[in-house]
Amino acid sequence: MALADTGTILAAADAVSGNIATVGYGLAVIGPGIGLGILIGKTIEGIARQPEVAGQLRTTMFIGIGFVEVLGLLGLITGFLFP
Repeated sequence: MALADTGTILAAADAVSGNIATVGYGLAVIGPGIGLGILIGKTIEGIARQPEVAGQLRTTMFIGIGFVEVLGLLGLITGFLFP
């Protein structure tokens, strides 16, 4: 009787840990989303203040977007690879 209870407890723990990991990986994707919002907002603010450097700011913004998106995709893919 005790072994059946232990097995049930372990199965429940595995189910909960999988759900918690999924939530954790989902939260990991929120960080890059916030980063993108700040990055794009500050670029637009900089272009509004100094329109003559719009090309340089836009180029730097796209490089930054690439790095932030890689982090977001890495967090998302990790959730699929290690459930």
